[in-house]
Amino acid sequence: MSEAATMDMTEGKKGAFPFLARDFTASIVVFLVAMPLCMGIAIASGVPPEKGLVTGIIGGIVVGLFAGSPLQVSGPAAGLAVIVFEFVQSHGLSALGPVLILAGVLQLVAGALRMGGLFRSISPAVVHGMLAGIGALIVIGQFHTLFDAKPMSSSAQNLAAMPARVLGLSPWNLQGAELALLIGLVTIGVMIGWEKVRPKSMALVPGALLGVVTATLLAWGMGLNIARITVPESITAAIVPPGDGFFGFLSNPAILLSAVVIAFIASAETLLSAAAVDKMHDGVRTDYNKELRAQGIGNFLCGLAGALPMTGVIVRSSANVQAGAKTRLSAILHGIWILGFVALLPWLLREVPMAALGGVLVVVGWRLISLKHVHSLFRRHGMMPAMIWAVTFLLVVGADLLTGVLAGLALSLLELVRYRRNLRLKVEEDHGDEATRLQLEGTASFLSLTRLIGKLESLPGERRVHLDLSRLSGLDHTSAEMLSEWLSRRHKAGNTVEVSGPGHILKPLTVPA
Repeated sequence: MSEAATMDMTEGKKGAFPFLARDFTASIVVFLVAMPLCMGIAIASGVPPEKGLVTGIIGGIVVGLFAGSPLQVSGPAAGLAVIVFEFVQSHGLSALGPVLILAGVLQLVAGALRMGGLFRSISPAVVHGMLAGIGALIVIGQFHTLFDAKPMSSSAQNLAAMPARVLGLSPWNLQGAELALLIGLVTIGVMIGWEKVRPKSMALVPGALLGVVTATLLAWGMGLNIARITVPESITAAIVPPGDGFFGFLSNPAILLSAVVIAFIASAETLLSAAAVDKMHDGVRTDYNKELRAQGIGNFLCGLAGALPMTGVIVRSSANVQAGAKTRLSAILHGIWILGFVALLPWLLREVPMAALGGVLVVVGWRLISLKHVHSLFRRHGMMPAMIWAVTFLLVVGADLLTGVLAGLALSLLELVRYRRNLRLKVEEDHGDEATRLQLEGTASFLSLTRLIGKLESLPGERRVHLDLSRLSGLDHTSAEMLSEWLSRRHKAGNTVEVSGPGHILKPLTVPA
């Protein structure tokens, strides 16, 4: 019996909440990570910060209760900030509730139709190119928040205004813009510096929290006349249900398209985050359809409350795993802590400088622009995935998010042209006495990935597996990445997998030694 299984049985004798102590301490860590991000992402989305806090509360308490990914934490996500900002600029804040209600319904239907696996078939190059583009847009927009100014409605306008912001500074006459920039730079400096010098004993203390606290104390102690965030006296004032024009909004084709885009992006980001979280622990695996339904419930409720859309968020989820969480209770408790803090200490939040949250988001956006991903894709799979990443990135920044994603998906089809004569994938299972043999024949592509994932994940963990790729004529980068992840998980769990096949098929795979 494995060490993890033994621990589960031992802990299981302790009552209804066998991991209460671990989940309790993890929930506090996640709460400290989530608070500045909830407010910062709301500001980046062009809405009041309390809207992000409401989404964080719903994402913790409600989605945590129904989640299919027990250690994933949901809340407002940087990946949707640009979409929401443009939507609010075009249609107004009152239209956000109806569009989220519809997006939540779409996610619920997708989960009920068991479409969760389809989102795992999206090309990693498209996903990472999209996230990098969103990160660039956040950096470009939040650059202006560092100067106590509001971002413009388009990336082109934000870029064009950047030189004037810098040239307008006067180091000999420190006024609002100069002081705000100082506070923003302090926040960024503390966040980056903390990661380099923090001791192991304080590894779970989030840099974003330290940066915001330092900047807030500095602004308060020096009495700086810079913009602070505005938070209502009561969190209930932030809840604004859809008004009488609800059905009028839903008859607008632009609203309907926005709902589909939000549902698609939120679902893809959530399920990809869940897959990443699964790699971080050896506990219960994600039920993708259940997670999709939970996100649908969450976004439906966010729409009713007039809050921000939510996704599963990798920053909070990874903090949750690293802090030792074992069950969904940690996510639920973190939502309760946000609710309690906002209800009891709103005056404290009103001391936080806007520029400090802008600094947090500049760092968050910069980290989304990860060149490691495109370098890895190019090194392992060649030019095509790197080109898909680059085109997606450039169009997300230069045009809009939907154009970039659709162009990336269209380019993904080009990867299949060389395999066009044999796009079908046949999977044969042979359960012998000592091992299970799984033979793939044809082309393994994103078109057949959902079925292949189902076959692989249904294999018993305790049996030796022989993955025979000798009859595989083609392997696209999406399937190669998924197979590499599956092999890595099996290896970490101590399960033996033998992989055989021709060199050109095995080359793009990462096969554990």
